[in-house]
Amino acid sequence: MVRVGILALQGDVAEHRRALTAAGAVAVAVRRPGDLHGVDALVLPGGESTTVSMLLASSGLAGPLAEAVRGGMPVFGTCAGMILLAAAAEDARPDQRLLGAIDLRVRRNGYGRQAQSFECDLAVDGVGGDPVHAVFIRAPVVVAVGPGVEVLSRLPGGPVPGTAGSPVVCRQGPVLVTAFHPELTADVRVHRLFLSMVPASGGAGTAGPGPARPGADPPSGTGVPAVAGT
Repeated sequence: MVRVGILALQGDVAEHRRALTAAGAVAVAVRRPGDLHGVDALVLPGGESTTVSMLLASSGLAGPLAEAVRGGMPVFGTCAGMILLAAAAEDARPDQRLLGAIDLRVRRNGYGRQAQSFECDLAVDGVGGDPVHAVFIRAPVVVAVGPGVEVLSRLPGGPVPGTAGSPVVCRQGPVLVTAFHPELTADVRVHRLFLSMVPASGGAGTAGPGPARPGADPPSGTGVPAVAGT
């Protein structure tokens, strides 16, 4: 059975655990570097991306997590997790940590603040069946997509002016991101989609050559620059 680590420093940890368990995985909390050993994949949950960035440093997880992602470990980021995995972020603090694992430029809180949170139904490639009901809470907007990124879903016309057609589910290699919170509904199809990307053999959280490291140039040939100071 696939063993998935959930970054448990802040955010929707319990909700992701429930969804992953329902989707057929073993879910474990990752709070310190040793917790990465023996996991096959990682989930970076929603929360507050600046706070998570600081907690990664204080917990000692920043380097080992970046190494695991750079080594090709499958990783799923939702909302704040999308920001952490992106190559570049607008309206972020200069010291915001980015993993550069998926060739996206995002804008924090691009759909508005807490009061502008909204829900809608999305057609998502790869999940089958009815539309996915999506919950957007202070969600990031994708403002640029590199050529190696698959867009699996776009926002339908207009809960937020000017954002119709914005990518909200993207995939590049072993990395899946959503701008919304699939863990906040009973529908676990997006989590199953992620699990389908995970080899069913024992992960060890080890590193090797792979996608961009924090503060490095994003995957080659993209034209989405990394953010200085990450």
